[in-house]
Amino acid sequence: MIPFLNLKDINAQYEEELKSAVYRVINSGWYILGQEVNKFEEEYAKYCGVNHCIGVSNGLDALKLILEAHNIGPGDEVIVPSNTYIASILAITKVGATPILVEPNIFTYNINPLLIEDKVTKNTKAILVVHLYGQIVDIDPIIDIAKKYQLKVIEDAAQSHGAVYKGKKVGNLGDAAGFSFYPGKNLGALGDAGAITTNDNEIAEKIRVLRNYGSGKKYENIFIGSNNRLDEIQASILRVKLNYLDKENAARRQIASMYLNNIKNEHITLPTAPKKTKEHVWHVFVIRTGEREHFQKYLEEHGIQTVIHYPIPPHKQKAYSEWNNIHLPITEKIHKEVISIPLSPIQPIDDTNRIIEVINSYKKHN
Repeated sequence: MIPFLNLKDINAQYEEELKSAVYRVINSGWYILGQEVNKFEEEYAKYCGVNHCIGVSNGLDALKLILEAHNIGPGDEVIVPSNTYIASILAITKVGATPILVEPNIFTYNINPLLIEDKVTKNTKAILVVHLYGQIVDIDPIIDIAKKYQLKVIEDAAQSHGAVYKGKKVGNLGDAAGFSFYPGKNLGALGDAGAITTNDNEIAEKIRVLRNYGSGKKYENIFIGSNNRLDEIQASILRVKLNYLDKENAARRQIASMYLNNIKNEHITLPTAPKKTKEHVWHVFVIRTGEREHFQKYLEEHGIQTVIHYPIPPHKQKAYSEWNNIHLPITEKIHKEVISIPLSPIQPIDDTNRIIEVINSYKKHN
């Protein structure tokens, strides 16, 4: 079976460095908010080209803390893409704000900038963009709208580590950005981990306090905070893996290029490659087909593992039953048809060629 993603083998490349990093933490005797977190924050801020990076517990908490730091809560509205992963929506509702769902562009799968302005009301406080599947949102027109209505622009960069937009890295495009370092991400920890990047000194300091019980000085609490700290061991692991992120992204692009140039099947819709492919970091390679169940079974029978990102759109989830009657045709079409095929930085060329061959041989069921 060609695996969708083999995390064990990806991390095995750096086994000795990872072990050394973990031992360094163990031997330090300091296990919460120590030198590893400090150094990772410095290194990742430099990588993204921003003034501040704040390590946090996971990607969801990163988004929630950004909203809290900007005083976004009950009565406020946040514009967000309707086809995102549920975490983007959860962050908004967790702070008591209202998500305003906007349909994506069918070709890029990212929020459609042309549909945003009509959704702005007197209660709108922010636009939360999601760089879905590793492709950066066309953000300039969105920033123009935000300036016009004095809104914050927040990036959900959980799937786009290292992606570039007009010379600037993701995480340096809006007012703040939330990252996830879940193990399967382009920059993945060996457990849950996340970070926030920003150029705003005041917001950065507020988030540092909020993530640590609302305390800037031990036993003195400025805000009603929570425990959302990045773990020292995970920070040490991320420091190792950050050194290889660009190399791994380049490997992803090479595989994606092979797929784009060689998969030729009228029943398969390929992703739209950006004009500058280096902008896209191909967190996942998502194709569409009208017979997803049959196609997925066909690939499995031919020894190819796949994953569906994501089968149910947020507005059809039981958790948000009040939205279940909303009709968002583009979002629903995407969630009904998408399927992700294997792509990883260690995927052998023979496996890639085999996947191409099998997909090109696929015939429609009906």
